[in-house]
Amino acid sequence: MIKQPFHLVDPSPWPIFASLACFISTVGGVMYMHAYTGGNLVLSFGISMILYAMFVWWRDIVREGTYEGHHTQAVQAGLRYGMLLFIVSEIMFFFAFFWGFFHSSLAPTVEIGGVWPPKGIEVLDPWQVPFLNTIILLSSGASVTWAHHAILSGKRKQGIIALTITVVLAAIFTGFQGLEYLEAPFTISDGIYGSTFYLATGFHGFHVFVGTVFLIVCLVRLFKNHFTQQHHFGFEAAAWYWHMVDVVWLFLFVCIYYWGGT
Repeated sequence: MIKQPFHLVDPSPWPIFASLACFISTVGGVMYMHAYTGGNLVLSFGISMILYAMFVWWRDIVREGTYEGHHTQAVQAGLRYGMLLFIVSEIMFFFAFFWGFFHSSLAPTVEIGGVWPPKGIEVLDPWQVPFLNTIILLSSGASVTWAHHAILSGKRKQGIIALTITVVLAAIFTGFQGLEYLEAPFTISDGIYGSTFYLATGFHGFHVFVGTVFLIVCLVRLFKNHFTQQHHFGFEAAAWYWHMVDVVWLFLFVCIYYWGGT
């Protein structure tokens, strides 16, 4: 057998299982949106299958990399390229929302009064909850960087403390975001301003939730000594994702909260 640094993955049931789960979720979603009987059950079953597939598939990947030694330097390089491309695709995803926002705000049409924000919209004060959330999220970016340097230095306890701080700050950010939505004087149905605001900030909030779960998994793995100074790409991927969430929020704050609300 020719020795090579790449991982030839063993046969796995999870790709076809995940595909079936996505298909069932799609069918259930269509049934639910068209008010078919049992649509909510089919959708819930499909989503449950997706969550289960995510858990067992990533469990196998963790086992392959942590215990079986399949994640060589060449494999880790491939994983890094994959994560970078994924982050680029996420940036393009948010770019579409910013495009819609600036398309409407830079040249307001007569239908919305020829001004931005549109007539009748009472905007949020950017220097209250949004600014506080900006400080919280930037602080979480600093603490996740602290955790990264702690892992690189072999200081596991410091890494656990820093990562715990990051998760707590992420939860506080999400709580304030929910409070802001509850108290906002406009809704997603309030024309172009409401739709662009809630789509952009709402999807960002969803990404914060996903990133928080990502970091919690890393925290559990750090407790279990899964990360070493040379082998911790699982954490690096979470840190990169979290920094992307930070940067997107800065653009949201400056463009939508501050510039778009004045």
